[in-house]
Amino acid sequence: MNIRPLYDRIVVKRIEEQETTRSGIVIPDSAKEKPQEGEVMAVGHGRRLDDGKIVVLDVGVGDRILFGKYSGNEITLDGTEYIIMREDDVLGVLATPPQRPSKVG
Repeated sequence: MNIRPLYDRIVVKRIEEQETTRSGIVIPDSAKEKPQEGEVMAVGHGRRLDDGKIVVLDVGVGDRILFGKYSGNEITLDGTEYIIMREDDVLGVLATPPQRPSKVG
């Protein structure tokens, strides 16, 4: 992917949901809603404040995020669909399991 988003924008690739239900019913493409979960593929340098300072973004490449249904602008690059959105459109970052056990006490 040869794109670098500007300022507080991020490039997201949707994470596709399963095409069948648990009981084995296949859901056609026309009946499926687009997923609101994605993986961050690229991030800009940060948001520029009124005084000229740049604030680094909270999300990073590889984060799995949730976003609003109508967030961002959809684009297609090299046959793959991406969404370019502002960091403000991100509803949350999905937690990943901890890499090592935490100490209690």
